Amino acid sequence: MLSLVTGGTGFVGAAVVRLLISEGHAVRALARRGSDLRNLCDLDIELTYGDLQDKDSLRQALKGCRRLYHVAAHYSLWEPDPGVFYRVNVDGTRILLEAALEEGMERVVYTSSVGALGYRDDGGPADEETRVSLDQMVGHYKRSKFLGEEVARQAAVRGLPVVIVNPSTPVGPRDIKPTPTGRIIVDFLNRRMPAYIDTGLNLIDVDDVARGLLLAADRGRVGERYILGHRNLTLGEIFALLGQITKIPPPMLRLPYHVILPLAYANQWLSDRITRRPPRIPLEGVKMAKRRMFFNASKSVRELGLPQSPIEQALEKAVRWFTDHGYVQK
Repeated sequence: MLSLVTGGTGFVGAAVVRLLISEGHAVRALARRGSDLRNLCDLDIELTYGDLQDKDSLRQALKGCRRLYHVAAHYSLWEPDPGVFYRVNVDGTRILLEAALEEGMERVVYTSSVGALGYRDDGGPADEETRVSLDQMVGHYKRSKFLGEEVARQAAVRGLPVVIVNPSTPVGPRDIKPTPTGRIIVDFLNRRMPAYIDTGLNLIDVDDVARGLLLAADRGRVGERYILGHRNLTLGEIFALLGQITKIPPPMLRLPYHVILPLAYANQWLSDRITRRPPRIPLEGVKMAKRRMFFNASKSVRELGLPQSPIEQALEKAVRWFTDHGYVQK
């Protein structure tokens, strides 16, 4: 069975491609011209070039495929042109899913994010049913993923057999950019993390996320969303685990939110007006950190059989990969 994977050059997409290959599937990966192909260069796949804004290239990429794994997204905490989030994550998703409907895909998995979900008032882990609105989305990335989910749900109503998955915070190898979470690990390894803010994340092994996408294709209910997550940890607990793995002392200074926020605003101003480079302290990241991003993935475990591999092992794999691939200063 031939499957198309968008975003296969990236962190999660590469894990999906590798898992599909290991299970005997034929894979076609969609990439843009000029993409970093390091995550795909040693794989036996068909590579096709296209763009989420170009419907003809998408229809050509979908020809002969029975399943579509839409993993591609624009993910960052700052951009000089915020419109890129909506062009890729909303308009691009709409164009791709329209093409998938026209090409008669048997199954589509749309990769959203827990960033599109809500928070519980009592601070407990949120789930797929936690109420949320667009006004509650912090920043352009979250807003664009919220709107992208709406596009996917509308496509399901029109007859596209699409299942939505919401990965939490994946960690592991081949985070080539790296992602904002990967950047935290890299900064820790390079001893550039003297202090941290009191927040929390839900971590999951990136290979479990990939497995979750395949399980969603096989077992997920059309139009439903599934959180692909595992273990809720404070940032301090994450650094403690990294300290145990690496023997690097974790940062001890925990800064309150009201101290970090003005620094983030100053960094944002410098990036927007002067440097035109990503801020060292991203404002959107700090605003997100005001709440602990804890989630409950029990629906995915129950309905899909989502694996829950030890987070310690996922962090170990990430540390080893970053170290072996030149991200850590000697």
